[in-house]
Amino acid sequence: MKSISSTEAQNRFGELIEKVQREPMTISRKGRPVMVMMSIHDYEAVNLARLRAHAAEGEAAIERGEFTTIRNEEESHAFFEKIKTKNRDKKA
Repeated sequence: MKSISSTEAQNRFGELIEKVQREPMTISRKGRPVMVMMSIHDYEAVNLARLRAHAAEGEAAIERGEFTTIRNEEESHAFFEKIKTKNRDKKA
């Protein structure tokens, strides 16, 4: 992935928008990467992949007999936070 400085990103924002349509770009500040800029198409693809991973985890849990009844918004939030934490731990 290509990288540019935050100053260059500010000064050449129009060009940056064009570049990220082709590939994501890392933006650095003081030599350290601080963000990634990507096209909306790439962003939606990343989100879709994440949702599919969550759904697959839920399906696998059901197949193992690990399921729960969610009765309200609070329980729903807690359930999905647990799945997110589990997925983060797997990546680490």
